[in-house]
Formats: sequence, C-alpha cells, structure tokens
Amino acid sequence: MAVSTIEELATSLSYGQLVAGLDLGTKTIGIAVSDLGMSFAHPRPVLKRRKFTLDAQELLELLQKEKVAAAVIGLPVNMDGTEGPRVQATKAFVRNMEKLTDIPFIYWDERLSTVAAERALIGMDVSRAKRAERIDSAAASFILQGALDRLHMLRRDSEQD
Repeated sequence: MAVSTIEELATSLSYGQLVAGLDLGTKTIGIAVSDLGMSFAHPRPVLKRRKFTLDAQELLELLQKEKVAAAVIGLPVNMDGTEGPRVQATKAFVRNMEKLTDIPFIYWDERLSTVAAERALIGMDVSRAKRAERIDSAAASFILQGALDRLHMLRRDSEQD
C-alpha cells in the first residue's frame, strides 16, 4: 500500500489493530508497537541495520509477528522545516518497503523526538550505556505515542460530528 495520512489511518483502522512506530537511523531501526486499544506505545528491541534486503526482511517478520496494521515512521525534518538528506533517505526506505508489503506507512514529524526520549530515559535514571542501547526504541515510542494521541483526537472529533 502507498503512503497514507494520519487522517486516512483514523478512518481505516479497526479496534484491536496494532500500529508500529519506527525511528529509522543509519545504524539501527527503533521500533515501538501500540497496545490493542491504540492508547500506549511500547518499545521493542532495536534492529541493527546491515543492508536493505536484510533490514526489510527482519522488519517485516517483526511487523507480521506483532500483527501490525500500519507503521508510523519518523520523518527527520530539519528544525527550520526543510527536508535534508535524512528525509530523502527515509522516503527512499519507505518507497522500497512499499514494494514488499501492503502495510501503509504514515510519515510523522519527529523533530525533537530523540531529545524527548533521552530526557525521559535520564528522568528514569537509565545509565548512559543503557540509554545508548534504548534511545532509538524510546524515540520510536515517542513518535508512535504522538500519532496515537492524534488518532484518538481525530476519532473523538468524528464521533462528535
């Protein structure tokens, strides 16, 4: 399936379907998965990146195992709103994934997600070494939680209409 919007996702998801959050880095892919009620993001272990075909296979296996219906992927927009090389790399990754799966991908502005994730881990008194291991999944959780909160808002608004 093609890239979708959060508004389209709000109308197409059913209760009990899971949504994944992805934080695409150059060395790892941070992953988080929602609960059945799509209220909370739960981090999963990061995937170590090797080459696209291996990364895609491992990611798709995980998404199938978790029964994920959609994936929200962080779009690393620059602080001034411009799109740099990392945005282009993320979009290329999604274009290649679209050829392999029907799972829709939703881009989500991830500005400051890693900063927020790092602060949360520091607040939980996670050591520097363990923060390095967990930061990408924590960032994926932050990205996913923002999308889940938006989905709840959109659904609430549509029920009031």
